[in-house]
Parts: sequence; structure tokens; C-alpha cells
Amino acid sequence: MGDNLAKTSHFFNFGVFHRLTGGSIPRFVLLMQRIQLKSKLHRAIIRQADIDYEGSIEIPSDLMSAAGLWEGERVLVTSMTSGNRLETYVQAGDPGTGHIIMNGGAAHLIKKGECVTIMAFGISEERIIPLRHVLNLKNEIIKSTN
Repeated sequence: MGDNLAKTSHFFNFGVFHRLTGGSIPRFVLLMQRIQLKSKLHRAIIRQADIDYEGSIEIPSDLMSAAGLWEGERVLVTSMTSGNRLETYVQAGDPGTGHIIMNGGAAHLIKKGECVTIMAFGISEERIIPLRHVLNLKNEIIKSTN
């Protein structure tokens, strides 16, 4: 197996390598840490966008708990309305309000009224079962799939 790998110095697709050589997949590939979706708030509505505030996304603490998000955690926010996407960190808002607020420079990209998906990722050697929640227009959880 090592000889075949040495002949193809830029061969990174170990699934194809395994099928072509009949060799086993190297242990480091099986045990590598992978970045995986760990939580998702789907179809959230941005209630306010405040350019003058320090950067972050404010999420009610009840939604944060449901999605397993921590204050200060990095999230990817994608807008289904504009197609924009950005990374920022989570700030806890008042529970039960449904107010999801874009702050700082991010408010230039994702504005009040936009429909977004908020995703957080984890790194693990084991499969992560993500917490996925679909929200209604009031940012209340209407469906969970986890």
C-alpha cells in the first residue's frame, strides 16, 4: 500500500484509493476529527438590525438552550432572502421574545425582516447528531428533528 501511495504523491481521496488498491483505509482517516453540524435554527426571522451596536447576533436564551448554543459561540448565519452568509458569535437575548437581532457590520449584510438559518458546528471523531429546529414567523419552534 505504501508503494502505491508514494507513486501518487498528490492522491488525497482515500475512498478511491481503497477501491483501486484493495488496501485498507489508513487508521488516521478513520479516526480523524470532522467538522459537523451540531445545531440549526431554520427559518428564523431577523426582528432588528443595529449597525451601531458591537458585532454579534442576539438570540433569545430559550432558543439558545433548545439549540445547545453557548453565549460567545461561533455561528454561521445564511439568509434565504438575500443569499448573504456570514460568521459571527452568539449573544443571549431575553427569553420568550422571539427577537433575533443582527448587530454591527453584519447588519449591512443581513437586514431586518430577512429569513435566515443559524448553524453551529462541532469537531469530533464521533458522529454528532444535530439539534435541528424549524421556526415560525414569531421565531417559535414548530418542528424539531434530532
